[in-house]
Amino acid sequence: MLKKRGRPPSFDREEAMRKAMELFWCKGYEGTHLIDLTNAIGINPPSFYAAFGSKRALFYEAVELYIKTIGSKTVQSLNDAKTVRAGIKSMLESAINNATSSQSGGCLMVLGIVNNHSENHQVWDFLRAERLKTRELIEARLQRGVNEGELSADIDIAGLSAHFLGVTQAISFQARDGATNAELKFLIEPALAALN
Repeated sequence: MLKKRGRPPSFDREEAMRKAMELFWCKGYEGTHLIDLTNAIGINPPSFYAAFGSKRALFYEAVELYIKTIGSKTVQSLNDAKTVRAGIKSMLESAINNATSSQSGGCLMVLGIVNNHSENHQVWDFLRAERLKTRELIEARLQRGVNEGELSADIDIAGLSAHFLGVTQAISFQARDGATNAELKFLIEPALAALN
């Protein structure tokens, strides 16, 4: 009798994506191997390639899922607040909550790939482009503050957006090192002082 090949009947792509996202979040792109993914998802390598194409393609999908689910809370926090200061504060609080919500700590967008090795350059470029989108969102919120008269017209929007993005990245690295939610909140007020 021939064995059936392909994905198991119970294969749930949405659940598989969630597991892959969590694995990449914990181990990063470089630290996650095919065997880790197939074990976590519960499929064999041929089924993996049939379902996702490649580790890189799955990573891109996992990052998109992260942005839609975890990351969207941070962007919403930034944009929904009535003032720029409240928006930035809420964004930083959300970044802290995200970075401390995973057992591994940190942010997939920041820690998904740390070493820019030639074989992983495309993945590094992908994450860098996604991080730049976050900076652009911060810039847009600061510009809205200028347009609404909340911030001075001569404020350095590019410099401030780099500053606040840098704070979110520091939050991620410190969370990975075990900093608690309460400890990370001490970063907020000094960061907001840049708006004064």
